[in-house]
Amino acid sequence: MLAYLPRPPTDTSRYGTFPQKPEVPAVPVLLTDAAAERSALVPNDLSALCGADAPSDPAPIQRMDSEAVGPTRRWPSISITTSDVPKQRRVSRQDHPSTLRDGTSRWYPRHTRSVPSIPSPARSRTPNRSIVSIPASERLQSQRCKLMEDERPLGLAGKQQRQRYVTKVGKCQVNLGNIQEKKRFLSDIFTTIVDLKYRWFLFVFMMCYIVTWVVFGTIYFLDAWVRDDVNHIGDPEWKACIENVDNFISALLFSVESQRTIGYGSRIVTANCAEGVILLMAQSIIGSMIDALMVGCMFVKISRPKKRAQTLIFSKNCVISHRDEKLCLMFRIGDLRESHMVDAKIRAKLIKSRQTKEGEFIPLEQSELNLGYDTGEDRLFLVEPQIICHVINQHSPFWDLSAESLKREQFEIIIILEGIVEATGMTCQARTSYTEDEILWGYRFEPCMSLEKGAFRVDYSRFELTFEVQTPAASAREMQEMAELERRDRSTPSLCWELLPQPCGP
Repeated sequence: MLAYLPRPPTDTSRYGTFPQKPEVPAVPVLLTDAAAERSALVPNDLSALCGADAPSDPAPIQRMDSEAVGPTRRWPSISITTSDVPKQRRVSRQDHPSTLRDGTSRWYPRHTRSVPSIPSPARSRTPNRSIVSIPASERLQSQRCKLMEDERPLGLAGKQQRQRYVTKVGKCQVNLGNIQEKKRFLSDIFTTIVDLKYRWFLFVFMMCYIVTWVVFGTIYFLDAWVRDDVNHIGDPEWKACIENVDNFISALLFSVESQRTIGYGSRIVTANCAEGVILLMAQSIIGSMIDALMVGCMFVKISRPKKRAQTLIFSKNCVISHRDEKLCLMFRIGDLRESHMVDAKIRAKLIKSRQTKEGEFIPLEQSELNLGYDTGEDRLFLVEPQIICHVINQHSPFWDLSAESLKREQFEIIIILEGIVEATGMTCQARTSYTEDEILWGYRFEPCMSLEKGAFRVDYSRFELTFEVQTPAASAREMQEMAELERRDRSTPSLCWELLPQPCGP
């Protein structure tokens, strides 16, 4: 959600959100030529150990490479393996007595002096031989040495991927959660079933029939078992309620035959019992209701105009250029079918978060983009691809947008195309979106129509093609101010000529 806020200026000298303090002059240390090349590592704290440089004996120590060896975190001590310590850049104790006092010299990048605390990274491998140990009292100080690791992931983590509000295919990226009153969906059961995915819709479709067959089959079998009809199969003197029902399978078959009006003739309900007739009537009524509901849901789901939107296409990019001496935002739409949309209308919404003057943060605020509502240009006769134009004027939210500020802005334009499907008469809606990265400044769309054999031909292979045109990089406001200034400069000499008998100027 915060991705739609204006981008703050980046500062490459800071990492993450840690506070920055003034630089402290580094402690002068004599290094060898090989060690002097690593100017990013300087001794900072001479009373604590950074887990990088320490000898296991009075012999000359080895200085660690921050990129080759990661810091080892131990509570309450830190240990480093001797196998990980490189064997070049040796510094003797006699050459640097000030930096090797008590064998606790600390090495890490310069800018870490301004970082009070650094989150500890993952632990390194368990060492085989411990050569350095840091007291637990210096635990906080040892965390500052963690910046000796590779700092490139910090820069990569700061750049997060943009989250779209609406995808290019028109799917809204909004998930609803923590809905307390789920019974509201059952009050509109028809829409709930139609909105289900096909796999769940088919599951509900089959279970409605299977459950009713099993339930009534069980009731039929219990009735035959209670009346002892199952033990008198073939007895001509016994008056059975349901003939030829001797087990649960035969009762289930009778239930299916009755509800689907198959009627093979071997199993029938007789007039010897009233409950059998009542059960048959109830099953017939419930079966008819299920047929009406499921067939209606299936028809509506198949004939939904959502699939019609798949043949309504939008250009992948928006363009900004001049049209009729006005700076315009343009995109192209088209219909791939020969059966056209009736009463097609188009709308555009700008999605952008902002903060009010009172300090209130409004996430994903929606504002309208005028596509010709006052002139009727938003009503389309969508027979061939058309270029939709939004004039950037004083009422447009892009009034102060320039080519340079477009790179820093974060917003999303939602395009909504609505119309009536000519074949079914249902209303169809197609959607897409454009982010600031998908807007081309100083481009136009190439024509995709030609005249062939007495008819117009549309070449959809040129639907996405654009070409560059000369367009000022200034905003519409700046262009208007410059035009007014030029107009004022041209009108000033003529006004002076009318007021004075002689021309103005030298």
